[in-house]
Amino acid sequence: MMTYLQAITIFHTAISFVAIAAGFVAVAGLFRGGAYRAWTSLFLVTAIATSVTGFFFPFNGVTPAIVTGVVALIILAFVLLAYRRFRLVGAWRWIYAAGMVASLYLLVFVGVVQAFLKVPSLHSLAPTGAERPFQLTQLAVLLLFVLIGLMAAIRYRPVPVAVPVRREPSR
Repeated sequence: MMTYLQAITIFHTAISFVAIAAGFVAVAGLFRGGAYRAWTSLFLVTAIATSVTGFFFPFNGVTPAIVTGVVALIILAFVLLAYRRFRLVGAWRWIYAAGMVASLYLLVFVGVVQAFLKVPSLHSLAPTGAERPFQLTQLAVLLLFVLIGLMAAIRYRPVPVAVPVRREPSR
């Protein structure tokens, strides 16, 4: 029989992989005017679920994982506000684009940490996470996402969506 910890680990890991895959497609959509709405929705739902389920693990005190989860949820809240409440008008357009990229970055950042912890060949290169291979990998990931985030914030121009106009009935 599977324990609670095993079950939540499998679920959390699975939705993390889905969030990362959907996130790459959704971020690519930013460069096409947000053309991938279904992928974006899948990304947002799974990114939120990943962050929330991260709090279901047993922790003692505040850990880097908890801080990362809180930051991720704050970023996702701004992404949702930008999209749903402020309709990507003005500065909310670039807040949305940068937030999407930042949210994906945090998922990949944690993925790299987990890879160096769990994959034996990577773990042997950086057993404590303070070694140069780990640091250089995280730096490369950060620089790549900063570049993508800047480009997305500058270039993202959402495709206008036709909103039905409510008309009063004729008398």
